[in-house]
Amino acid sequence: MDLLRPVIRPYPWGTRTAIAELQGRPVPAPGSEAELWMGAHPSAPSALHRPSLTPAPPTTSVTLDAVIAGDPERELGAECAARFGGRLPFLLKLLSAEKALSIQVHPSRAQAEAGYAAENARGLAADDPARNYMDDWPKPELLYALTPFEVAAGLRTPADASALLRALDMDELEPLAAALADAVGEDALGSALASVLDWPEPRPLVASVVAACQRLAASDSSFAAACAAAVRVAADHPGDVGVVALLLMRHEVLQPGQAVFMPAGGLHAYLHGTGIELLANSDNVVRSGLTSKHIDVPELLRLLDPSVAVPVLSPRSLAVGLATFDTPAPEFRLYLLDVAASLALPGPGPAILLCLDGACTLRAASGQELHLARGDSCFIPFADGPLHATGSARLVQATPGTPPTHP
Repeated sequence: MDLLRPVIRPYPWGTRTAIAELQGRPVPAPGSEAELWMGAHPSAPSALHRPSLTPAPPTTSVTLDAVIAGDPERELGAECAARFGGRLPFLLKLLSAEKALSIQVHPSRAQAEAGYAAENARGLAADDPARNYMDDWPKPELLYALTPFEVAAGLRTPADASALLRALDMDELEPLAAALADAVGEDALGSALASVLDWPEPRPLVASVVAACQRLAASDSSFAAACAAAVRVAADHPGDVGVVALLLMRHEVLQPGQAVFMPAGGLHAYLHGTGIELLANSDNVVRSGLTSKHIDVPELLRLLDPSVAVPVLSPRSLAVGLATFDTPAPEFRLYLLDVAASLALPGPGPAILLCLDGACTLRAASGQELHLARGDSCFIPFADGPLHATGSARLVQATPGTPPTHP
């Protein structure tokens, strides 16, 4: 077991409070702190301290990806190492959004492998801002809300999208509303999204939509909350046609304790809040708006699956003090742990734990102990076996997902 030194990602949409508060640093932080990465992604691997193999110095700072590469069977276990090519299959984050993130989709494994190979063949450097594919992995993800968390997740039904567009009462959008009202399948949503994202002169459209959203936001319309969100996003992204695209998406406010699962092909944007994000060990994002980063509308539309559901989940209780979220992702599973006195941790590892509140001591079968306090995170290798936690603490634990079963 090793304490981790996570990496802070200072994206401009982040807050200056949540990560600093969790880590016990002065608030506000000097600049935006959007994500805290705990894992072994090569672009920002967490550091840890392991005894040195040489007489001096007594300890050496190494990164988690290097430790795993040095002995994948010990760190991951033979089954996990074989299933994921010797790579830790998940990445755990604390994410805190003051402003909206980009509208985006993530690829499936086959799409990621093909896209990564194609961009490499084109000679795009690893740090080229025009890249869509930073690696060859899929990026399903789960967002677990620690505060009320506002998201646009998945596309509305055609009838619902048509009703919202007609509530805006804009002549420019009536053809789209009519096409959606007459639609018999989900493909019409993809066509409507393409029409919005390819709008020839978007700024006048966005201005008119924002004015109409202000009117609806002040009414008792069932679309008031979604329209209010669009108005807020427009203030941070003036003239961005992504504001209009948001209205084709389902608007949700997760309550603390709820989660949303984002499968491949599911359109989404995180709008505001703080939560735990657990995802496959990838940084592949294809964007279509609400960002200064690379936008690739044709590629996003190619990856988009309008029929993909983006479900809001509640945790399933496994035992006293232990719950989990059920998803089909083979790369990860998230557990919620409430340690009141003593609690057995699920699974032998590999695992990453983050202490959200309180403090506890982890004990391995070997007798090794590790103390975790609020804001601490640690990596548990497979070789350390089943663990127990004692104390009073609230934690999240990330592990690989369940291996597929074969008849």
